[in-house]
Amino acid sequence: MLFNSLPFLIFFPFVFFVYWAIKRRSYQNVFLITASYFFYANWDWRFLFLLIFSTLLDYFSGIKIGESEHSTTRKWWLWLSIGINLGFLGIFKYYNFFVTSFVDLFQQFNINLQVETLNIILPVGISFYTFHGLSYVIDIYYRRISVERNFIDYSLFVSFFPLLVAGPIERAHHLLPQMKNERRFRYEQMVDGLRLILWGLFKKVAVADQCAYWVNDIFSNPQDQHSLTLIWGAVLFSFQIYGDFSGYSDIALGTARMLGFDLLRNFNFPYFSRSIAEFWRRWHISLSTWFKDYLYIPLGGSKGGKKMQVRNTLIIFLVSGFWHGANWTFIIWGLLNGLLILPSIFFNTNRNNLEIVAKNSFFPSIKEGLQILLTFSFTTIAWIFFRSESLEKSMLYIETMLTRFKLAIPENYSSRIVFLISILLLFEWFGRKNETVLSIFSKKPIAIRWGIYLFLSFSIVVLATKKNSFIYFQF
Repeated sequence: MLFNSLPFLIFFPFVFFVYWAIKRRSYQNVFLITASYFFYANWDWRFLFLLIFSTLLDYFSGIKIGESEHSTTRKWWLWLSIGINLGFLGIFKYYNFFVTSFVDLFQQFNINLQVETLNIILPVGISFYTFHGLSYVIDIYYRRISVERNFIDYSLFVSFFPLLVAGPIERAHHLLPQMKNERRFRYEQMVDGLRLILWGLFKKVAVADQCAYWVNDIFSNPQDQHSLTLIWGAVLFSFQIYGDFSGYSDIALGTARMLGFDLLRNFNFPYFSRSIAEFWRRWHISLSTWFKDYLYIPLGGSKGGKKMQVRNTLIIFLVSGFWHGANWTFIIWGLLNGLLILPSIFFNTNRNNLEIVAKNSFFPSIKEGLQILLTFSFTTIAWIFFRSESLEKSMLYIETMLTRFKLAIPENYSSRIVFLISILLLFEWFGRKNETVLSIFSKKPIAIRWGIYLFLSFSIVVLATKKNSFIYFQF
């Protein structure tokens, strides 16, 4: 069930009204679990059993780890949970990749291996709910949180439908207490949620889906395009993936907020970043912090000096690339981002720019403007690998982009796309100092406020010619 589909337009209002009609928190949680399982089963009901098994595994592992004072027993249950969770992830997501890579390696030595691949479907959201459960048992192991013995509350933490299939990746210490607290309907919270949903749908339908049409055409035949068209295609994909993924996150945060929950913020205006380090503090924040807390710091972080800091940084970016998909393009994309961030580590500038650009002024300085442009350019080049179907196609794309120069308007240029992207950037620039973009209009006169809401709604309705899945559902 897609957020940008008619079934969800029926599903969520039903859930909203029934949920708030229920007065007891425990019954609300049971209802939300039922709704979440129905939501997930709409993709493929068979994988619902995998979600339930993962929930049971981590729930009981957490209890065993919390009850035991013996380090060996605690470690055994921890690694049981990690091993089974990553084992399922490996089978469904990475088995065929490793098999084909193994066969290709031996073919380089004229050795032909006959190895069977698996004809299986990747369960939607498996990378996200697996990381939910892993963070829970790891935090219990290190005694950062206490064991959750209420199975209903824990099940809702794992399966809560707004974040189930594409995040944000929540932490138990943040979301579980909200599951256990009494919730009361608040009008202001509902309005904030509706604004988030409206802005998220605009980014998805009016920006990402409109860019997708031209991006698919350009990336499918890069050898037939000239340089400016390929640059245009790469720029469009940068806005497509941002509108698509951050749009999903906004809708997820909005639906959760309307139900009385505050989820972790996943995007913080990343394309206004002045360096690659700042970009990764603002892009897919829940995943970046997950890798920092559960991989970078356990590996030693930066305690061992520059050498260890560089090693650990490259490791988390390689793992991050591999997390996104079983393809060498994602691994190269992760490695490239890791290499791009290294200069800030060497020159101790990786903690610069912690505040949003031009916080105390309307316009950025010339230096900041150039930094934003340079950071966006590097990010866009890296996205070429992310979008390409293979390394060969990504290299062909870049080679053609650098060699087939022609002074001409891009063949797929669209003034409508430029207008919609301009609206996106303009609204986000005005709202960059706020938690949500549309909150900047909350104090405006009613004519202006509703004029903006109606314009965005009209754009969504007119441009929603067909429902397109979200890019991150494949991860």
